[in-house]
Amino acid sequence: MEKENTILVYGSYGYTGRLIVDLCRERKLSVILAGRNRDKLQEQANQCGYPFEVLDLKDKDGLVNLLHKVRVVIHCGGPFQETARIVAEVCLQTQTHYTDITGEYQVFEDLTQLHEQAIKANICILPGAGFDVVPSDCLATMLKKELPTATHLQLAFVATGGGLSRGTAKTMTLGMGYGSVVRQNGKLKNIPIGKTAIINFGAFTMETLNIPWGDIATAYRSTGIPNIEVYTGVPKSSIRMAKLSHYIQGILRLPFIKKTMLKKIDDKPAGPSEEKRNKSKTYLYGKAWDKNKTVELRLLTPNGYSLTAATSVEIATRLLQEKRSGYMTPAQAFGENFILSFDGVKLL
Repeated sequence: MEKENTILVYGSYGYTGRLIVDLCRERKLSVILAGRNRDKLQEQANQCGYPFEVLDLKDKDGLVNLLHKVRVVIHCGGPFQETARIVAEVCLQTQTHYTDITGEYQVFEDLTQLHEQAIKANICILPGAGFDVVPSDCLATMLKKELPTATHLQLAFVATGGGLSRGTAKTMTLGMGYGSVVRQNGKLKNIPIGKTAIINFGAFTMETLNIPWGDIATAYRSTGIPNIEVYTGVPKSSIRMAKLSHYIQGILRLPFIKKTMLKKIDDKPAGPSEEKRNKSKTYLYGKAWDKNKTVELRLLTPNGYSLTAATSVEIATRLLQEKRSGYMTPAQAFGENFILSFDGVKLL
């Protein structure tokens, strides 16, 4: 395998990692699989034919040696707040493009600090190469283009059918007890969990819950709009529980509580079945406004996990072929219409 043509998928045997690897194989890309579990890697390698390397990210020398062999990494090994910086810093050393599939705003904020170093290393650092945050980042940039004077941005999304992977569920669990976050006057601001908004997604209208989604970091960098909030559609029971959880945040932060909840997640299926993914759709809504005007856009996409595989593999492929350097969001790297190039995506 030649470095310039090879992609590393770290965490390749996780739910989303497997979808990414399957698409890489379909597109006949050169790939190395990696992760901590030898048995799972061996099983996956037997199925797809790709070589693999067993690596714990604590092994700095091993990570350096591995990344020297590839041009792009698709990092799927969360929780990303613990792992993203480790991989990205080694990518600077080995001149390897860094991408991941996080939606954690803390990761986006942290990795922006590597912008100048990435330019000097002639690599691109592009976290959020999946559903988190490609479609919403593109939507935000479309809205900014329609209203360059926008001072406020509201984004929302909801999935019909489908379900969560273990990784997503664990990330949500780790965030429980810490409220929500918005961007206000250019600064991140913590707010109590439970804020809601009624959103018209086009096909239906529903109450949505404010969440600390990655766009409070990425959309700010892409558009410069200083006030940003993100909402997601959830069952009414979840909204009630979110509001109640405000009173027991201290309990939800306790390590043994989180450990118990994480163990229960491990007993569940890895993620939604292929049938569920194929039937599931995701609706996105965006609104930007200033004191004189408001603009709205709506977007329909396939299931978030299927879209993550498509966008992350396409981004990695483009980084093999095109010159990019510095920290970038998806829309900054490939333009606001990038999301419209994927099957099943359309503006409503």
